[in-house]
Amino acid sequence: MADEYFFALTLKGKNTNEVWDPEAKGAGAEDYQGGHKLIIKQALLGPGATEGEVNVIQVEAMTWKDSVKIPIATLKAGGANNQVLLDLSFPDPPVTFTLIQGSGPVHIVGHHLIGGPIEEFDEMDEMEEEMIEDDEGEEGAIPQTRTDLVAGAVGRE
Repeated sequence: MADEYFFALTLKGKNTNEVWDPEAKGAGAEDYQGGHKLIIKQALLGPGATEGEVNVIQVEAMTWKDSVKIPIATLKAGGANNQVLLDLSFPDPPVTFTLIQGSGPVHIVGHHLIGGPIEEFDEMDEMEEEMIEDDEGEEGAIPQTRTDLVAGAVGRE
């Protein structure tokens, strides 16, 4: 089972660039089946944002074949565009968030998912194998093939 954690970062002033790379920070993806995944749900301006200033957030991440840089949100303080709901999934670190226009503060929030430990998946596989063996050994088990169905019908006569 994957573990889920709250994720948040703030881009403002001189801190206009933030890299999400849990593997580089020693989180040890090699110990987890499925590794790390980041899901971004919202970007919003903080209360200190300059009225009327446009803030643009760019993300750099891997696609299936190469790296891409693309704006994901344009926010403006003092109006209806001071926040945006997102549903972005980044299955592969690193992911770089950059405030390419404006001074923020821009808050980005979401979920950091970590796959279950490899041992947990091994235990689940063993449990499934035991359940299958138990089902096969039980009398009155449901026949699985046509031959089993015919043999079962003959045995009941």
